[in-house]
Amino acid sequence: MAAADVDWSERAGIAERAVLRRHLRRVGGVVPGTRIGRVHWPRRVPSAPFPWHYWWQAHLLDCLLDAQLRRPERHKASGIAALARTVRLRNAGSWLNRYYDDIAWLGLAVQRAGTLAGRSGPSALAAITTRLHEGWTEGGGGGLWWRRDDDFKNAPANGPAAILVARDGQVGFAAAITDWVAETLVDPDSGLIRDGVRIAPDGTVRAVEPYIYTYCQGVHLGACVELAARDGHQRWTDRAISLVDAVMQRLAGPDGVLPGSGGGDGGLFAGITARYLADAALRVPELAAPASQLVFANADAAWKGRAEIAGGPVFSAEWRDLAPEPRAGLPEADLSVQLGGWMLMEAAARLQGANRHR
Repeated sequence: MAAADVDWSERAGIAERAVLRRHLRRVGGVVPGTRIGRVHWPRRVPSAPFPWHYWWQAHLLDCLLDAQLRRPERHKASGIAALARTVRLRNAGSWLNRYYDDIAWLGLAVQRAGTLAGRSGPSALAAITTRLHEGWTEGGGGGLWWRRDDDFKNAPANGPAAILVARDGQVGFAAAITDWVAETLVDPDSGLIRDGVRIAPDGTVRAVEPYIYTYCQGVHLGACVELAARDGHQRWTDRAISLVDAVMQRLAGPDGVLPGSGGGDGGLFAGITARYLADAALRVPELAAPASQLVFANADAAWKGRAEIAGGPVFSAEWRDLAPEPRAGLPEADLSVQLGGWMLMEAAARLQGANRHR
């Protein structure tokens, strides 16, 4: 069955129910009014409390919001507010940690949730945006650090930070961040976004980390698309078009399917890029066809490669491959991998829904 002939909203709903049934739990399994994403299924025994994967919870919150926007229901809305509250509780009463990329992701999810995040929204956004401003220095020509007290500035911190502050109306700051990424991290040979740069004590660039990660493309694309809508300067649209072309030609395979990055944090990488490809397809007319093509090619591959376990899909860490039955030590047991697949289904559903209403 062709991707255009299926109901992607239905498939997103199936993915939603599978992930929540397996992973969404009360803190410690017992604390009333709390909701948090269990990081492995099947659960590892014994289960270590740390690291607790703060930024995975931010993407779980974003996926919950996708589901609520696709099909609003009261219990989903209450789940969004509960997860937002619980992140702070689980994080020792703070919205912040050392990592600027982590807090930018949570800020984006809470910002997008708006009133659905309940009373958590204003305090989270105030703390996070203040901290992001503190992360900018002129070393290496600008940009935010990856984490506090480090020598590394990278795309994964600067991309979501730029999207967040642009949506907050801080267009000048967002433009400065995104220009820095474009001027510093674009690979001259491929046109893709490299990981980051190491900064020497005197503020000069000591080394470029040349690794090409899928989600670096997604977050820079998202920043360019956001600024194209808010600033209107042609460079944002031009950069978005060039980047999608580079992803198609240099990163995706001949079938249009993005590479996976294993489990752990890498399980989220391709799903994040799918989210911002869908955003680009809907907001940049020149990208409606190519960005949509990428989203649907990946969604079709991931769905075909799923395993049906305990009444629901398990997505493969490599979307073009068949998923094995998840067990401890396999990437498919990680919440991140399953969130990436769910996020992809929501991106396809959003595009299909928009196309039907045109």
